[in-house]
Amino acid sequence: MSTDVEIIGAGVAGLCAAQAFLERGCRVHLIAASDALDESCCSWWAGGMLAPWCESESAEPLIFRLGLESLAYWQKHSKCIEQAGSLVLASRRDRADFEQFARRTVDYLQVDREQLQTMEPDIGDRFDRGLHYAEEAHLDPRKTLNGLLESLSQNERFTVEFNRRLSAAELARAPNTGWRIDCRGLAARDSLEDLRGVKGEMLILETREITLHRPIRLLHPRHPIYIVPRANHRFMVGATMIESDDRSLASARSVMELLSSAYALHAGFADAAIIEIGTDVRPAFTDNLPRLRRRGRTVHINGLYRHGFLCAPAMAQRAAALVLDGIADEEVVDENSD
Repeated sequence: MSTDVEIIGAGVAGLCAAQAFLERGCRVHLIAASDALDESCCSWWAGGMLAPWCESESAEPLIFRLGLESLAYWQKHSKCIEQAGSLVLASRRDRADFEQFARRTVDYLQVDREQLQTMEPDIGDRFDRGLHYAEEAHLDPRKTLNGLLESLSQNERFTVEFNRRLSAAELARAPNTGWRIDCRGLAARDSLEDLRGVKGEMLILETREITLHRPIRLLHPRHPIYIVPRANHRFMVGATMIESDDRSLASARSVMELLSSAYALHAGFADAAIIEIGTDVRPAFTDNLPRLRRRGRTVHINGLYRHGFLCAPAMAQRAAALVLDGIADEEVVDENSD
């Protein structure tokens, strides 16, 4: 007999959870407060980098393990994934940051100026050395989200309901049958009191003067950035990390810092058109690690921080194992669960 699963939230966590439970034979109903997959979703503003090796420079080992699993998932399920690796660069004055990054990570190839010119002709002559993480990848978050929803909608056991925001009373009531998977991000703070917001700001620039074949991380002691190439001569430039719940417009300081760093990578970005300035608040726990937290027949998938696409598929699989098999991965199942 199929298990009924209600999923709240249509970001990357909710969509991956829907797929994980459908694969296990469940009937899945997805509820989203928005009218569609759009800018109201935090996942809409993601960089889309699948970079577990680079993230291991500052993140806990758990992120690397979840990231490897999720990378394999996206290679199978995303039609827009690009796997040309990623590059880490730094100016000469920031050489100490470059050396520290190299010491803290593994599985990279250190490339010289000549190799950089071959890999990225438009910027290669500006840097003496770089770190190439060949197994990393990137994708377009917006195309990926819509592709996932389209794939889910072809399953007769899947239904979706947009433009519905559950009331506090509805959220407080446990499902009579089946399970609820809560993937609301920061909105779930009504149930997860220790959840906090980390504001991120990003830009979409457009220019025909520059071509990049892979994401570039430019190290800087105050405001490091990453630049991710997208279709139609566009580039995502991000992202700030500010301890704030404020979802309002990006600050002038943040925009200037992002533009300044992009200009440091290539002067051609000074003439780029600014297509979008985006901001949203990422949900995070104190340790910046994702968690599953069970409350009766509700399981929360939350705390993905800035690792949404990097961790969501792996977390969804663990949620399905918890609900359907009673298997609790101690690394991600919160000790505060019921």
